[in-house]
Amino acid sequence: MRRLIGRPATVRARIVALALAPVLALLVLWSFAMVSVTGELRALVRVQGVYEDFGTPVDTAIGQIQIERRLAAAYLGTGRRTANVVGLMEQQRRTDKAVNAMRDAIRSGDRDRLSARQRQALDTMVTTVGRLEELRQRVLSRDITWDRAVSEYSALVEPGFDVESTLTALQAGQLAREAQIVVELVRVREFVSREDALVAGARAAGTLTDRQYDTLTATVEDRRVFERTYVPDLPDDSRTLFEGFQRGELHRELVSGEDALLRAGASRAGDAVAAGSWRSTADRAVERYMLLCTRSAENSAGRGREFAHRELAKAAVVAVLGLTAVALSLWFAVRGARRISRRLETLRDAADLLTTRQLPDVIARLSAGENVDAVAEAPPLADGEAGADEIGDVGRSFNRARLAAVEAAVRQATLRRGLSAVLLNIARRNQSLVHRQLKLVDTLERRTDDSDVLEQLFRIDHLTTRMRRHAESLIILSGAAPGRRWRRPVPVADVVASAVGEIEAYARVEVPPMPQVGVAADAVADVVHLIAELVENATVFSPPKTRVTMRTARADGGFVLQIDDRGLGLDAEHLEEAQRTITTPDDFDPTRHDRLGLYVVGRLAARHGIEVTLGPSPYGGTTAVVSLPEGVLAPEGRSADGAQDVSARASLP
Repeated sequence: MRRLIGRPATVRARIVALALAPVLALLVLWSFAMVSVTGELRALVRVQGVYEDFGTPVDTAIGQIQIERRLAAAYLGTGRRTANVVGLMEQQRRTDKAVNAMRDAIRSGDRDRLSARQRQALDTMVTTVGRLEELRQRVLSRDITWDRAVSEYSALVEPGFDVESTLTALQAGQLAREAQIVVELVRVREFVSREDALVAGARAAGTLTDRQYDTLTATVEDRRVFERTYVPDLPDDSRTLFEGFQRGELHRELVSGEDALLRAGASRAGDAVAAGSWRSTADRAVERYMLLCTRSAENSAGRGREFAHRELAKAAVVAVLGLTAVALSLWFAVRGARRISRRLETLRDAADLLTTRQLPDVIARLSAGENVDAVAEAPPLADGEAGADEIGDVGRSFNRARLAAVEAAVRQATLRRGLSAVLLNIARRNQSLVHRQLKLVDTLERRTDDSDVLEQLFRIDHLTTRMRRHAESLIILSGAAPGRRWRRPVPVADVVASAVGEIEAYARVEVPPMPQVGVAADAVADVVHLIAELVENATVFSPPKTRVTMRTARADGGFVLQIDDRGLGLDAEHLEEAQRTITTPDDFDPTRHDRLGLYVVGRLAARHGIEVTLGPSPYGGTTAVVSLPEGVLAPEGRSADGAQDVSARASLP
């Protein structure tokens, strides 16, 4: 399965990511709850400011329209065109001023504080008062009856109550109920103003029709019903204001005038109340109801602000607690992730230590023949990192695996040492037998004069020499040194000739003249073996009928011998691998039996500081360059006939 893009790459990041998802979900839900709760509360705090900016201009415009309604009814009720027209037109100008102020407040005010429902109610009010001019034209031209004019003026006033209702609809619970009661009591003022308009029309007309009288009595009853219904439901402070007004002289005069209208009937309603006293009572009652409703609205807004402040304080406490919970959740997640990551890093470091230092050091010490205590070399992890959880189980399993790995390395090294000892013992025995066989062949060669027998003995001698080299290869690969030694330096020409004589296809090798330089006595056997292995590789990996040539040269710091074959050569990868085998012979791999000669060359070269380099041959094959350092070279001593092998008592082949 493909790795997801952006997936956390570490255990710590994954743990934090797992904890972050529910924390973010909690934070989103908490933010949504806070915004929802505090949004309503902030709106509740803004109720008074919103009402002053938008509700007050609407209320002022409604008051002026109510006055214009009364004057229009009085104008239409009289039969004379000039009667009351001046006062009506002056009131129309005052109404226009109030309406324009209302329009400016609604259009240029901060409407972002309003909800969509509030903006719609205000726009409806503006649209409704747009019909005021048409209604005025019908009033001034007397194309409408006075009672119809009262109804249409009342229709212009009606959207104002919806505005007041929506502007105070931000409150909830008991506060919402209180705000709605105040709105309904505002209608009481409208009913008194409507009564005044109907009375003015009746007085101007001198009489009322039954329908007009029914409208007047219904308005009176509506005012009384609204007052009886909603005043008792007001809170104590606002109810006390209305009850004090109801016990006052002005309220009694209003009720007395309304009773007179109800008793008079349609025919005498216009004369039922005195013009001056009714006018004064109605105006003062409208003004008093306006004041009472304003005071009640202020009381309601104050309680709303107090409620909002209390709830905002609670919300602030909840917000702090929520943020604290989120912060603690993240802190615990990061802390837990850091602890788990630290424990896992300890396991990782222990594994790296095992693979990069402990095991290689144990193997190196075992290779050097030291005795190694597996328990001491693989100490367990600290108790703090091996708890009772899953990571502790992994740590304990790793401790067992580490101990098993070290014990396996010890067992393998012991087994390899034993195997090397066995091979070395067998190689030593073979070497001893080969030396005895060479002595016997040498004795037979000296005693016979038969050329055919002597030729066969020479062939046996050559085969025995090759057998000796192979036995010595086993000794070298086992980590020991062959037994052949020389007392004095040997000329390099004799060393190369001896090496060529130890291979099967010696006849294919062209040996050039050698410079007058010798090889130190303690390095003769190893140099002969090294050159023999390289020359044999050159003959084996080149066509049978081709020649293997040599080139020699003196160089700064030593002597250089180049061996060129004419085979197919090696590609870059195989050439690099072969060179690595020579350079690091200690990494002997018994499974690579095809490179035993290169391992032997590498061991011998490392023993004496000889540099062996493989590269492409100018003849198409491979060139082996052997650089003998000054430490291997020596002044040329006696010839090969006088240079004796101490262990075998035999001359160079």
